[in-house]
Amino acid sequence: MRDKNVWRRLAHALSSLELTLACLALLMVLVTACTLLQVPLGTHRAVQSTVRSPLGGLVGGVLLANLLFAQFRRLEFSRRKLGLWLAHLGLALLFVGEFGTALFQVESQMPLEIGQTKDYSEDDRRTELTATDASDPRFDVVTAIPDSRLKRGGEIDAPALPFTLSARRYHENAELGMRRPSDPPSEATAGIGPNLLVRPAPPSTSDDARDSAAILVEAKSRGGRGLGTFWLSSALGAPQGFSLDGRTWRLALRPRRYRLPFSLTLEEFRHDVYPGTDIPKNFSSRVRLRDPGRGEDRAALISMNNPLRYGGKAFYQASFGQNDRLSVLQVVRNPGWLLPYAACALIAAGILLHFGLKLRASLGARP
Repeated sequence: MRDKNVWRRLAHALSSLELTLACLALLMVLVTACTLLQVPLGTHRAVQSTVRSPLGGLVGGVLLANLLFAQFRRLEFSRRKLGLWLAHLGLALLFVGEFGTALFQVESQMPLEIGQTKDYSEDDRRTELTATDASDPRFDVVTAIPDSRLKRGGEIDAPALPFTLSARRYHENAELGMRRPSDPPSEATAGIGPNLLVRPAPPSTSDDARDSAAILVEAKSRGGRGLGTFWLSSALGAPQGFSLDGRTWRLALRPRRYRLPFSLTLEEFRHDVYPGTDIPKNFSSRVRLRDPGRGEDRAALISMNNPLRYGGKAFYQASFGQNDRLSVLQVVRNPGWLLPYAACALIAAGILLHFGLKLRASLGARP
């Protein structure tokens, strides 16, 4: 009996109006904090540190539980309440859609010059260390290690590599410069590292700026022979590496890449303006989509309000450059992108049904 009373009190607390108001107040605080933090942190970091933080997820989860408990405990299931049931289910689905977006959405970019073909996109907010076997002139064999592993430090033993790597220091953002004679000796022993001065820098706050990550990494053969200690950075274009057992290896730090089972070729980019002004009217990219696995080979037009949806991803027109010879596509993978539309449709249908039944009952009651 005592356990039953405990569960009854818990269900009553989770369905209470006081809990609803408390969660809504906390959400308002998080949204206000997110707005204020956009200046010092930038939009992406502000959202990740407030609305999509563990605290934001906890508040949203409690509010979802509150909505469901209140619906099933207080709302009678009858024909005249069907509209309210649909509206409440739509609200719950809206919460589920936001959770799905926060957990599974992946955003990246695909810069394309006219005539260029790519089968990958890049996430310039994340990095990866690549070890490339460049021994064969016909192709490269690349092994990529994500930044989540690099940040933990320590020895990295990738089975595909005939050597091990040790991440000694990682900076999410760093300033690079040439070393002067008065500077202390470099920790790097190979590549351009001995002549390089690396200073940690605060994260970029502008939405248009990107961090330049840097890592100090040591390479050793499987037998323990040192192959060199390198400073790698996403801001460096110079190749660095070593030779081992007659094979040439290159090390680099680059934006994380997401491979696609198809390719896009930029055939034309248009940047239209209103006559007599420099005000942008439209941006559009005509691309060639090739997917041998599905037998696809067709042209597609991507414009500001007309994305290309293919292979579970959406390609949006995001930016441009190089005197209109470069188009930047925003690539979004969001498995739950249809949930907000379905949720809004349920809410609208529920409200219309509820007030329609009310109106019908009111008209029927008139003498």
